[in-house]
Formats: sequence, structure tokens, C-alpha cells
Amino acid sequence: MESRVAVLSIIVENEEAVAELNELLHRFGKYIIGRMGIPYRQKNVNIICIAIDAPVDEINSLTGALGRIEGITAKATYSKL
Repeated sequence: MESRVAVLSIIVENEEAVAELNELLHRFGKYIIGRMGIPYRQKNVNIICIAIDAPVDEINSLTGALGRIEGITAKATYSKL
């Protein structure tokens, strides 16, 4: 299956969800190119960007699973290549 490069934008509004988030990212670790996390203390949220190279089905699966975690919002943006 052909892989695509994408960026996942994740906003964490519930700190109690971080353990579940990290467990999920660990399961997809073989596809992750890099990760950047920014704590935004003034708004009490964490912003995470994940660069990923994976089949579209896997990216959609990860994004959907992230979105089902209470207090987490996730969106994917795909490269055109």
C-alpha cells in the first residue's frame, strides 16, 4: 500500500487524556517521522504536531482514534505527493 506524508495537529484540553494519547502514538510509532509539543499555559492546553509517513488508512485510523479521546481534537493535513 502506498504511503502519504501528513501532519497531524492535536490540541489537548484534558491533561488526564495524555496517557491514552501517548499510548496511541506509541502504537503508530513506526510511521512517525517527528513530534513537536508546545505547552500553552495561558490557555491551559497543549499543542502537538506529528509528522507522519503512512498509508492513508493508518493515518485516518490514528486521527479518528485521537478524536475519540475525551478532551483531544485532531486533524490531518496531507501532502499532495
